[in-house]
Amino acid sequence: MIQQPRWKIALYLAILVLGVGLALPNLFSAETLEKLPNWLPKQQINLGLDLRGGAHLLLEVDSNAVIKERLENLVDQARTALIGAGIRYTGLGVAEGKVAVRITDAAQLDQARGLLRDMASVIGGGVLGGGTPDLTVEAGADNRLVVALTETGVVERTTNAVNQSLEIVRRRIDATGTAEATVARQGRDQILIQLPGLQDPARIKNLLGQTAKMTFRLVDETDPMELAAGRAPVGTEILPDEPRKPGDTPSLLAVRKRVLLTGEMLEDASAATSPNSGQWVVRFRFDTVGTKRFADASRDNVGRRFAIVLDGKVISAPVIREPILSGQGEISGNFTAQSANDLSVLLRAGALPAPLTVIEERVVGPGLGADAIAAGELSGLIGTALVVVFMLLVYAGTGTIAVVAVLFNVVLTIAILTMIGATLTLPGIAGLILSIGIAVDANVLINERIREETRLGRGAMAALHQGFDRAYATIIDSNLTTLLAVATLFFFGEGPVRGFAITIAIGIGVSMFTAVSLVRVAMTSWVRRAKLKILEIRSLFGFRRIVPEGTKIAFMKGRIAGLVVSAVLSTASVVLFFAPGLNYGIDFAGGIVVEVKTQGPADLAVLRAGLNALETGEVSLQEFGSPEEVLVRLRSHESGQEAQNAAVEAVRAKLAEIAPGAEIRRVESVGPRVSGELIESGVLAISLSFLLMLFYIWFRFEWQFGVGAIVTLILDVTKTVGFFALTGIDFDLNAVAAVLLLIGYSINDKVVVYDRMRENLRKYKSMPLRDLIDLSINSTLSRSIFTSVTTFLSMLPIALFGGPAVSGFAQVILFGIVVGTSSSIFIAAPILLFLGEGRLRRGSVKDDAPGAAKPSQG
Repeated sequence: MIQQPRWKIALYLAILVLGVGLALPNLFSAETLEKLPNWLPKQQINLGLDLRGGAHLLLEVDSNAVIKERLENLVDQARTALIGAGIRYTGLGVAEGKVAVRITDAAQLDQARGLLRDMASVIGGGVLGGGTPDLTVEAGADNRLVVALTETGVVERTTNAVNQSLEIVRRRIDATGTAEATVARQGRDQILIQLPGLQDPARIKNLLGQTAKMTFRLVDETDPMELAAGRAPVGTEILPDEPRKPGDTPSLLAVRKRVLLTGEMLEDASAATSPNSGQWVVRFRFDTVGTKRFADASRDNVGRRFAIVLDGKVISAPVIREPILSGQGEISGNFTAQSANDLSVLLRAGALPAPLTVIEERVVGPGLGADAIAAGELSGLIGTALVVVFMLLVYAGTGTIAVVAVLFNVVLTIAILTMIGATLTLPGIAGLILSIGIAVDANVLINERIREETRLGRGAMAALHQGFDRAYATIIDSNLTTLLAVATLFFFGEGPVRGFAITIAIGIGVSMFTAVSLVRVAMTSWVRRAKLKILEIRSLFGFRRIVPEGTKIAFMKGRIAGLVVSAVLSTASVVLFFAPGLNYGIDFAGGIVVEVKTQGPADLAVLRAGLNALETGEVSLQEFGSPEEVLVRLRSHESGQEAQNAAVEAVRAKLAEIAPGAEIRRVESVGPRVSGELIESGVLAISLSFLLMLFYIWFRFEWQFGVGAIVTLILDVTKTVGFFALTGIDFDLNAVAAVLLLIGYSINDKVVVYDRMRENLRKYKSMPLRDLIDLSINSTLSRSIFTSVTTFLSMLPIALFGGPAVSGFAQVILFGIVVGTSSSIFIAAPILLFLGEGRLRRGSVKDDAPGAAKPSQG
């Protein structure tokens, strides 16, 4: 008899009540929750930008600029050190990423080398933590010395620049008043920014695109003839001056290279209007050190022009009328209220250590986000309803318990997502719906196993006990293989795809509690209260008859035909991969995608003519869902990332001009650097998932099982690639997620069949392997069909009603369910027969699960 302690029942009830309490706030608005008592849970699940709308920017820190600046500083430091020591030299400068200098007197070579080595520790503070210098000094031919940065030094300086940039970016965004902004480091030299609710990130990009390195220097007006000839007088550089009026051609000024003050000495900056002219100005105040230097500089240079230089451009060059002792001043120019405020934000936040480039931009409008939520809710409700009806038809009473468990699975998954502060994305909603089908899989395994135990003549409690025990190891194996695929998706995926992986992983973990522990307690209580002697699992209206019981189909007789058909389809898929090829999405192809919704049916000819006039490259347009919705695609710009960013703004402006009132629902811009990284990550994820599956199956079964599974998976994936080529579905990050999930699902199905084969190898030691495989497939046929149907039903509404963003993803999953289920019978089993006949061990196969004493199966 199965005894369930009361404390365990109480614990399960407490978990369910807590889960409901944590998930419940998601049904109410924020205003309603504010009216509730503080002791009640109020935290809601975070919605991703694809659901709530907003902007996603990925910035790249120019690490080359960081290294260039370090090398230029080394040149200045070397010049000062050599001159100070009286060492004569020639040819000091930067060449091929190194600092080179020729020492005139060979007798001074060792002394010069020592001075240059000291630069790492004494001059410039170049010694890294742990005493590792960031440079090396090597002697060459003709008394030449070469100073090179070490790899450790490059990494250290790049890391410091990214960390410093991260903090400055955060300060700049906070100063604009943008709510709930997310700023985080990504990879080695990238910064991720998410701005909920922001529809036009042009201002933010402008703020972040400026390094804001401000210097205060004197203007050299001693030799206007040299300046007019375009030559910079000695000790100066020629810089453009801010035009006096908008539209004027900027003049050129000779500005001394010597910096008197820097922006780092500023204590505050603010936008204001001048009481004299009424124009917008930026007022600033120096700190103590800056105030003293400003006073000295203004006292010594009365009557001279004082240039304020920002990022290599003179923004103001007023004449010093009198000494300024207060440490305060103002910058005048052609400022508007916003430009003056933006400059003050830049000055307060500080200068970036290196330039930042926007290498990826994604913007989702609020209308598209609301549509996505509505589509997700509709798909979820229909998918859940279909699964519920199917389970009730197939299993009636025990199906009712399974349905309740599945509903609690959804509730607990949402509760955990809420509790850990996870972000729910549109693919995450698809993952939540898919997890319903996966959770039902365990219930089908248990019910089918109980039915078999009942047919063997066991009583109700014994059948229940044996059913759960024998199905447990199979559930563990099948869920672990799916989790391995999901883990690779999490580590190599980006953004919403990673959210999908988190949702699936939590759903699978929760299903181990709801489908096994919770259902076991509920079924035990039901059997005991009803005083059942025999636990017969019946279907409603004889629905189970669609899959006959006790089939004896000789599947292996058709093994050659199955392998040939599979090989032909996979070969055709490989051909389709090259011609016509895949329709690569923006994630992999790069470029620009803009989704527009016009007020009436869109005139594609007018839109195409207007956008072609921009001369930003080839433009393609297509209807996207309805006559009012248009998808605009532009290829990745050949002139570089900055040109592509400019093209995005040009397309925005042109659409506003030629389609007044049109809503820009989505903007995506991906540069070649990002698309290349995503391709690499996708290949690594799929390859790693294959290896993980091979090792796991090999470890849990025999090498023949592992090889058979991997060969079958390769054939499944090639067919899926052919499906992409035939249908023209975008092959993007969502596609990689679908392929990885297909791998997990396909191996899941094979594990169940393999488990039964393994058990039968022990039970029928003299049975020919061909007959044993047929017996195993027939024994698990109903389970394979039912679990495939439930997963198929859960995903079907997403394919039909989920919207363009995830419908293609769902279609691939549906295709994968059919391919994965059929390949377990017609490909994996024949391969195992070829590899295992005369080789598979009988009676010495590994245990079904770590620590398991009894055999398992599905």
